[in-house]
Parts: sequence; structure tokens; C-alpha cells
Amino acid sequence: MGTICTLLYADLDLFSGTYMQMVKLLGLDVPSLCLADLVKSYCSSFKLFQASPSVPAKYVEDKDKMLSRTLLLVELADETWLVTGRHPLPIITAATFLAWQSLRPSDRLTCSLAQFCKLANVDLPYPAASRLQELLAVLLQMAGQLAWLQVLKLNKRSVVKHIGDLLQHRHMLVRTAFRDGTAEVETQQQQQQQQGQGQGQQDEVGDGPFDLPKRKRPASPTPLLPPCMLKPPKRTHTLPPESAVTGDEDISDSEIEQYLRTPQEVRDFERAQAASQAAMRVPNPP
Repeated sequence: MGTICTLLYADLDLFSGTYMQMVKLLGLDVPSLCLADLVKSYCSSFKLFQASPSVPAKYVEDKDKMLSRTLLLVELADETWLVTGRHPLPIITAATFLAWQSLRPSDRLTCSLAQFCKLANVDLPYPAASRLQELLAVLLQMAGQLAWLQVLKLNKRSVVKHIGDLLQHRHMLVRTAFRDGTAEVETQQQQQQQQGQGQGQQDEVGDGPFDLPKRKRPASPTPLLPPCMLKPPKRTHTLPPESAVTGDEDISDSEIEQYLRTPQEVRDFERAQAASQAAMRVPNPP
């Protein structure tokens, strides 16, 4: 659909809306494209599978290897909530870039995402850079669960070299990360509940001349939660203006007349208005 709109210089929203109306009115049964099929069709358009004047030999990659690793990275993104509720192409672009880098990191780590898309002759989706950072954060968290990677002090650049190992053990690493994250959340909740109880009590050590230093808990990994929960959008609370309608305002006769629709309602209103005026003219009894 995006390709058609580009070729026809058509508005994507208008085109997609018309398409959906046609599908509904004609009762068409259009098969949905699964994520794996979308990865295959999208990656096939990348111009990185044969050498050319615009693609040096060190950047050329085997199509099957790149596609296989991209699929694993997209599955990892799906398992860690990075796909849910989002357009798939930016995530696929970020996963393809990481797969391409990790297959030959010594020659490709210096290449940026924008340069990669230019080499591949594909557009760079706007949120792809953000999806790339989120996927790298997940990989770093997984790397922290492997003993032989903990000593390397990896960062978002060097972790790309170990993507193959991380994907090989991804099911175990994701489960471990979820478990640790859940335990951390429970621990924080318990501490918050105990803070009120410990406010009026002093610790056994902490007030004398020979106090022992309090030990700090080691930092634990961030729980694997949907990005909307880890970084919720800020909500602005605006106060209602002074002229806001509260429902307690007095209603004038002219406003009531605007809502009278039938002759009977008009007559009833006139009788009630006349009775009210007559009651006002009757003098009060002595």
C-alpha cells in the first residue's frame, strides 16, 4: 500500500480508508500477512546481497543468513513487548540492521542506521532509531544473565558482537530476565509497605559512636515490561476555566422555551407561567 501511494503520489490515509471501505462493502476475504512473511518480503528488497559500485564487498551479506537472524531478532522483539501496538516496519528495519552488523561486526560496527538504509536503498522509518535503542537495551539485559559476558562490561555497541550467543539462549535468558524483573518489583513493593512501619523505629546499629555503614542493595535489572509501562506518557492536568458549566446554573424562561417542541408543551408552560404570576399577585394573609 505504501509503494502504491508513493508511485501514484496519493495520500496514504485516504487510500487506506477507501481500501477498507471496499473490503467491507464487497465482503472481501483478504488474508492477513503474518510478521514472518512481512520480514521476508521486506528484507528481500534490500540491496545488500550482491556487490555493486554503491555497496562495497565488506558490506555484502548472504541473504539467507541475514534473513534467518533478522527473524530471530524480530521474534525476540515480539517476546519483549517491542512489537505490540506498533507499526512493524521500524522494528524490522532495526532488527535487520542489527542482524547485518552482527554477522560481520569488525567491518560494520562503524556504520550507522542511516548509512545502512542508504546502502540498502530503503527508506529510514522515523521511529526505527528508537526501536533500535529499545532492542539494544533488551540485548544488554540478556547479556547480563550470562556469566562469560558479565565480565566484559558490554555497552550498546559491543553487545552486537555477541548477538549470536544471545539468540542461541534467548528463551532461557528472557525467562530469567522476566523472573528477576518480577522479583525486583515485588521487593520494591514490600519495601514501600515496610517504610511506614520502620519510620518510628531505629535500627539496632546506626545511632552510636561505633555505627556500621549501611549496605546498599546491588542494582538489579530493569523488569521486562511494555515500553508504555516503563516510560508512561506524562499526563497534563488542566484546571477547568472559571466559565465552565457546572450544571447548577439558573435556567431562564427564554432558555426553557428553546426546548419546547410540541403545542401541548407550549400550553402547559404558559399555564404554569400564568399560575406563577397569579400567585405572586395574591397578598399574604394577615
